[in-house]
Amino acid sequence: MLKDFTFPVYRDLIQTLRNSDYLFLTFKDYLSCPTDSKCVILRHDIDAAPAKALEFARYENSFGVESSYYFKTRNYLFNKEIIKEIVSLGHEIGYHYEDLAKAKGDPEKAIRSFKKNLELIRTYYPVTTICMDGSVLSGWNNLDLWKYYDHHSNGITGEPYLDLDFNKILYLSDTGRRWNAVRYSLYDKVDTMFSYVNKSTFDIIHDLKKGDLPAQIMITTHPQRWHSRLDAWMVEVVTQWVKNRIKFLIIKYKNRDAKNRDA
Repeated sequence: MLKDFTFPVYRDLIQTLRNSDYLFLTFKDYLSCPTDSKCVILRHDIDAAPAKALEFARYENSFGVESSYYFKTRNYLFNKEIIKEIVSLGHEIGYHYEDLAKAKGDPEKAIRSFKKNLELIRTYYPVTTICMDGSVLSGWNNLDLWKYYDHHSNGITGEPYLDLDFNKILYLSDTGRRWNAVRYSLYDKVDTMFSYVNKSTFDIIHDLKKGDLPAQIMITTHPQRWHSRLDAWMVEVVTQWVKNRIKFLIIKYKNRDAKNRDA
């Protein structure tokens, strides 16, 4: 029996999307040529193990699929050779920014950092789209940087949480190693009219085959969660279980604190 969050399951997801006549678009291409046609935007946030991102990029390329990869600029994540190869495979590179969290909420310091890091990534790809990092442990929502500045400046055309209509586009994210696990996510969630909730990738594949999903979808993955080796897969299961419990407690505390302030 296939285990979820393995490469064979991801392969089945890609094949089912293709067989269901979804057009694969990068986020950049979707913004540059808006469409009402049936399409899926594949987005990958690189929070760990950039080598796994390269595996995904090669895998997708073998299917003729292009997607969007969002990199941070931390030394251990910003692997220049990996980024170059992902670009050579036809994928989009974007900036997975965490500048407000790193600046501890100081918007002036954060925007300086943002511009510097953006130019660094543009050394390897002409970045035009960005995507915030959740940074749940920091206490700061990186998206709040754009309460002080225009996110469309500096040649940026889009930020998914600000520039997509999620009443039109179904948002699916493997945050927490669960699809749309809202209880384990403080910031990686969207306001939407869709009530679609699923427990596994198998559920998504099943509903695609039935034709029960909307015409437009954004699927967000974190490549480090997907393993085919049993030992690595088990480590990820246990590690993410612990992380989810910690995040749940943090979110519960933040929500309670917010209610007390509003009282």
